[in-house]
Amino acid sequence: MQSRTPASRAPGGRPRSAAADAAILAATREALVDLGWSKLTLGEVAARAGVAKTTLYRRWAGKNELVVDAVAALFDELRLPDRGSLAADIEGVVLEFAAILARPEAKSGLMAVIAESTRDDALRERIRASIVDRQKRLVLEGRARAQTRGELPPEPNPSTATHTTDLIFDVVAGAVVHRTLVSAQPADEQWVRDFTRLLLLGLRGSAEPPP
Repeated sequence: MQSRTPASRAPGGRPRSAAADAAILAATREALVDLGWSKLTLGEVAARAGVAKTTLYRRWAGKNELVVDAVAALFDELRLPDRGSLAADIEGVVLEFAAILARPEAKSGLMAVIAESTRDDALRERIRASIVDRQKRLVLEGRARAQTRGELPPEPNPSTATHTTDLIFDVVAGAVVHRTLVSAQPADEQWVRDFTRLLLLGLRGSAEPPP
């Protein structure tokens, strides 16, 4: 089941207000930190954002969709820095990722939607489409850059390339989320360097097809 994303135009063909959307998503994250998932309502978000409650319902079907989009907007801030080498690039983006996860609104939002998704297949699919699949762009960009530099071999087989992209994303995201949100330990520069060194040992042989 494909998750619905907010339309780019309001009813009647009017363009969506980017400022209103940003205010609503920011208010959602603020309310999550202050109230928690159980007490968060669309009415509370509307009041904090300074918009009518109907404005939210025209854009999002309910709280689940709204919170996922509010969290996704945080991760859309991630950029892959060009530091001159694959190792340095990985370290840079992992530090950025960890910094976002350390923000109270990211912790509250991500943990809440993951917990809810254990009993909601549509929500789990929305998380995958709006957060996971969108952030795989960073893996694609980083791998292409490293291949251009000659740091990684090309992967002419599309199936193998897709498998590798998924695997890299799962390893990086899983490790950083576990470190920061589950173990509640800092992903500081030393940890990131050690993690990157370990990751690169696997990446050097990632052109081999899966069994």
